[in-house]
Amino acid sequence: MSPRRFAARAPVIAALTLVLSAGAAAAVPIPGDPLPPGGPAYVGSPATPNPVTAPAPPQHPFLAPDPGNNIHNDAYMTDTYPGAGPLGVRPTVTSTLQVAECGSLTFDHRGRLETVCVGATRPTLKLFDPTTLKQIASHRLPPRPLGLNVFTDFSGGGYFYLDNLDRAVIPTGNRHIHVVGQNAAGDQFVRVRDYDLTGAMARKDKIVSALPAWTGEIVFVTEQGVVGAVDPDGGRVEKLPLGETITNSFAVDETGGIYLVTTKAMYRLDLDADGVPAVSWRKEYPNSGVKKPGQTSPGSGTTPTLVNDDWVAITDNADPMNVLVYRRGRDVSGNREVCSVPVFEKGASATDNSLIAADRALIVTNNYGYRGPVQSLAGGVTSPGIDRVDIDPGGNGCQAVWQNRTERSPSAVAKMSLANGLVYVVSQVRKGASNAWYLTALDFRTGEPVFKQRYGTGFGHNVNYAPVSLGPDGAAYVGVLGGLVRIADSPAP
Repeated sequence: MSPRRFAARAPVIAALTLVLSAGAAAAVPIPGDPLPPGGPAYVGSPATPNPVTAPAPPQHPFLAPDPGNNIHNDAYMTDTYPGAGPLGVRPTVTSTLQVAECGSLTFDHRGRLETVCVGATRPTLKLFDPTTLKQIASHRLPPRPLGLNVFTDFSGGGYFYLDNLDRAVIPTGNRHIHVVGQNAAGDQFVRVRDYDLTGAMARKDKIVSALPAWTGEIVFVTEQGVVGAVDPDGGRVEKLPLGETITNSFAVDETGGIYLVTTKAMYRLDLDADGVPAVSWRKEYPNSGVKKPGQTSPGSGTTPTLVNDDWVAITDNADPMNVLVYRRGRDVSGNREVCSVPVFEKGASATDNSLIAADRALIVTNNYGYRGPVQSLAGGVTSPGIDRVDIDPGGNGCQAVWQNRTERSPSAVAKMSLANGLVYVVSQVRKGASNAWYLTALDFRTGEPVFKQRYGTGFGHNVNYAPVSLGPDGAAYVGVLGGLVRIADSPAP
């Protein structure tokens, strides 16, 4: 970056750093890059809804109602919404400056946004009005461990869920799991349980994610490969050390399966009659052994995605990368692997985001080349690519359906609206010295962009591995390094 360009951006970076050090500030818009954006605010035209039919995953009895209970929407981690997202009708953009990434969004029973905003040192549970983004309540969580990479480490609150009692269940930076509810008025948080897991894991280990098993135990995974299960009533902890690094979340289904991916292999685990995790099957996947730019570890970057009643899908870490689909039952006749389909180009393929699953269709985004927000601010761009791969009707293979090679989506988790047939991604666009961020809607059937709405420029609007989330009112939300952004259609005149 040239001295002049850095100097132009320095006040914005300094302001964000100051608030980051001082804690939460008043709800104000996230500042943009002082340089001109260099491109149009809106591209394309409003979409005409074209619904997509897909089986709904079963509602987990210990999760809040789908699709608002965790970062990937449901227990199957489908990343789809039955409701609508923005159609691109005169979109409006609202933001709130938190100087922490409010990425993992859930919705409480009143339809309000509940999220953990992860800052450089301390995550904070926040409650926002879904329209104005006005803060309603805040609850400080334990600090994150020292020495971690704040932009690529999701432990200590990056993954959490809302349970069936409308309580946030949050892995913390001190190797506990906190259960946090709301008071009767719904304007304050109250911690109701604290599970101490320090005896179940090494001192320098970290809890990556937690989800309930279908029988109610709180299942957790750690970076050093411990899979554990907590009895929610008595607090007893059972564990299974896998000895392989885990950096992403996992999926669960109604048959008792727990599906997770390590840097070595894809697993199905089940809890035995005493609540002890046990391996039901393990399948190693192709792996270059390289932590590619755009990944947080040298392995698969995907949270496993469950597809209908039969399959589980991930990507591997080959070169080029493949979409892999496995039969997920405990015991199967024939091959466990259904297919392996290469996506993107050799030397330029990587992802650290879960796949979208809509019936038999899988959608994957390319993150290759994303080296973090500083590199992105300095002008770096990632390799383009968004692909759709479909499982054959008989479940005996897969086929590539379309390839989009125009959109660059550096690191955002893509989502899909079944109600209107749009896939929502965050695109990065460089125009001269400007670094602009867009909510981009693609046609599910063709992969072609329908509309793009710029929601901000510069460092504070970088999505940095957060998802696009859709609200009950059809608005889209994007967690960014500066806080949270809302993009919504204008009401009809």
